[in-house]
Amino acid sequence: MLSALTIKNYALIDHLQVDFTDGFTIITGETGAGKSILLGGLSLILGKRADLSSLRDTTKKCVIEAQFNIVNYNLEGLFTKNDIDFEPLTIIRREILPSGKSRAFINDSPVNLNVLQLLGSQLIDIHSQNETLQLVDDAFQFQVIDALAENTKDLHLYSERLSAYKKLKKELLKLKEFQAEALKEHDYNSYLLKELLEAKLKEGELEALEEEFESLNNVEQIQERLTIAQALFNEENIGILTSLTELKNTFVKLSGLASKYKPVSDRVTSSLIDLDDIFGEVEEFQEQLDANPNRLEEVNAKLMVLNNLFKKHFVKDVAELIILREALDLKVSDTENVEANIVKKEEEISVVQATLDKAAQQVHKKRLSVIPKLKKELETILVSLGMPNAQFNIALKFGETYFSNGREELSFLFSANKGGQFNILKKAASGGELSRIMLAIKSILTQYVKLPTIMFDEIDTGVSGEISNKMADIMAQMSTTMQVFSITHLPQIAAKGETHFKVFKEDVNEVTTTNLVKLNPDDRVIEIAQMLGGIEVSTSALAHAKQLLN
Repeated sequence: MLSALTIKNYALIDHLQVDFTDGFTIITGETGAGKSILLGGLSLILGKRADLSSLRDTTKKCVIEAQFNIVNYNLEGLFTKNDIDFEPLTIIRREILPSGKSRAFINDSPVNLNVLQLLGSQLIDIHSQNETLQLVDDAFQFQVIDALAENTKDLHLYSERLSAYKKLKKELLKLKEFQAEALKEHDYNSYLLKELLEAKLKEGELEALEEEFESLNNVEQIQERLTIAQALFNEENIGILTSLTELKNTFVKLSGLASKYKPVSDRVTSSLIDLDDIFGEVEEFQEQLDANPNRLEEVNAKLMVLNNLFKKHFVKDVAELIILREALDLKVSDTENVEANIVKKEEEISVVQATLDKAAQQVHKKRLSVIPKLKKELETILVSLGMPNAQFNIALKFGETYFSNGREELSFLFSANKGGQFNILKKAASGGELSRIMLAIKSILTQYVKLPTIMFDEIDTGVSGEISNKMADIMAQMSTTMQVFSITHLPQIAAKGETHFKVFKEDVNEVTTTNLVKLNPDDRVIEIAQMLGGIEVSTSALAHAKQLLN
């Protein structure tokens, strides 16, 4: 329940601090006194977006703070999930800074508006005149039926399966779009892939081919140079090996005569061994050298193929061609496999759709089961509210379309008069009748949706006399299990409250300020007398007020 409210620097409110009790609380005041300002401030606590124009003094921040006693409402899980400290007396604070920025806190933990709205929806239901108009919307009517049917878990399951179904449908659409687009390019991509596959690409082969081409293309020059090298090594008279062998023999003899020539002799011997090895390799080169015009033609053809592919695909080396080949292979493969993927996706959709239909059927079944009860309870309450001939015709049509809350179309028809035609609410009910229907619905809902607090803002619009007494009785009955506020202009309703507050304006130093004050028994008599007869209170109005209060 809402136990305390503090408002600073908001609209016409300079500083307001008020404590509330449980039960049935009345708020009255003349039109324009500021009841809507009070509701506006409370709405900020519940997550409504802030407006800089709300600041009374634009040089100071606006602070609105509400204290809720939530010890008996099983909200610990919500606090834990959002990483907020749970307190039996929870304080929600909203600040609007002169810069226009807004901040929100729950038990001094900063939170965003989504969290504030989530918690607020569990704490208080503010019923405004605009909400009465929501009575004619299918969405609200479904909420009423689902509350009685206790469909929360079933609707959550349906919603999860609907999301999965929609996700798969999107994936199927993408596959079909891909297939349509890919088929246009498939033949060309297949041709390009075939070209690259036939090229039998190997990373690093370009360098090897170029080297082989140079060798084959210059075989005669190489042959000539190798022959010269052989002659230099092995010429009978002046060959390097012949001369070096003689030099080695000379130093071997010198080493025998004096040890100091031994190192040079060893070095000459080592050089001779190295050069002899080199000569062996030259001879091997000579033996391997082969003038092969056919191979030269093959290598040249392969190089031409590679260079043409480089130009065609705007790449510089074989590695990039290989990457391109793999990408084309994937595209062609995907195109060729997309039909199988489409069939597989359709099978997945069929399985999920079956579970979705089952969830929708469960929701539908439970809704159908409570409609007779809802109809009976509404009509019974409306009899007491002066609508003895009120009748509802509520029907559900299970269709093929998947809506966010099921597969049904709802027909919520109403007739206020005996023998009258059933019609949709906005055409069949007057403003006063809509207010009474909404109160009846709220009184039923509170049996199924456990909220700590409900606030009715002029739900008595369009009614008077004995009907207002009955409306007050219903609100008073609701207040036995929850905290109920009623902002009203009717003395019959005001008199039924356990606690009574008055909203009023006053001018202080030529500045208009809105205030809220709790009325004592004597002041309450005067307030209700003024509601009955005007500012000038007559003896009869006072007597009538006392009679209402008693």
